Amino acid sequence: MNIQQTRNGNELVVALEGRLDTVTAPELEAALKDALEGVEELILDFEKLDYISSAGLRVLLVAQKTMSQQGSMKIRNVNEIIREVFDVTGFSDFLTIE
Repeated sequence: MNIQQTRNGNELVVALEGRLDTVTAPELEAALKDALEGVEELILDFEKLDYISSAGLRVLLVAQKTMSQQGSMKIRNVNEIIREVFDVTGFSDFLTIE
């Protein structure tokens, strides 16, 4: 998986490419942990994300909990497969998906 971070003041955009699964989820978790200090708006761009597993969902849950205390989190450009995962798991009920 490729992780591209762009910070603009208190906004952080994280673009993901590839698969967010058991192998790559720790990489994203570490990247977010280091980058979220002082961030008020986190935007996750899933335009090039092909797949998400339960391990990836856990990372999103942790990020959502962190951002609910210091600002907001949005997910953009979600494909049909990942949107279906969000719907089936109930994540679409509490994530902001644009």
